[in-house]
Amino acid sequence: MAEHEQLAEKKEEVPMVPETRSTEVAVSAAAPEQPRRRSPAKAKNVEMLQEENLLFQKYDVKGLAVNDASLEKYIKLSKRSYPNIFGRRKYHAYYLSHVDVVERLISKIMRGGTGKKISGKVIRRKGALQGKKLKVMHILEEAFEMIQKKTNKNPVQVLLEAVQNAAPIEDTTRVRYGGISYNVAVGISSQRRLDVALRNVALAGLMSSFKNKKTLAEALANEIILASTNSPDSYAVKKRVEVERIAKRAR
Repeated sequence: MAEHEQLAEKKEEVPMVPETRSTEVAVSAAAPEQPRRRSPAKAKNVEMLQEENLLFQKYDVKGLAVNDASLEKYIKLSKRSYPNIFGRRKYHAYYLSHVDVVERLISKIMRGGTGKKISGKVIRRKGALQGKKLKVMHILEEAFEMIQKKTNKNPVQVLLEAVQNAAPIEDTTRVRYGGISYNVAVGISSQRRLDVALRNVALAGLMSSFKNKKTLAEALANEIILASTNSPDSYAVKKRVEVERIAKRAR
């Protein structure tokens, strides 16, 4: 009986296996996670998306400063490689306030060649730029490259500074009383201020390159740089000073 009891006790004594599960979990939790590697196709797509947010795939339009509070709401900067909305929202109210400022400048340059006399010159380009938006885009892109080389600044920021310096605050209108006409000083709306500034910058480039060895891109770059520094040699700044002086006399 004693031998049978000893054998039963030996059978009941099973060797215990040490628990290693908790230590394995702790080791795996402490190990640092390896960064996920993107496939070449996904990395290429990310780079393409980043380039699409840059103007002309070169210039960042984020965080650019507009110091003029009245123009800030009307200066639109879209995140597109080439600014072109193809006439969308054309029949909406305040359509121009939704158009990129660079695209508005392109449209002003396209209107050159009307045959009107501007500052003693008759600008006739025989439709060289009318309706050719892609051609004008490339001209402005070349002008922006020249601005960046000369100033070492973002050319879009230089353009914004030029527009603010070229935008007049007052203008005159003709009023008729009892058969006599008078010039009366009036304030200009923010939308028109921006429109006049862009028009004068575009005209300055067209006039400087008309019957001249200077290309349109060089003339535009020179005018934008001069207007951004508020130089009296800038045509757009001269027109602003002239308009405001006439309005001051008509008060």
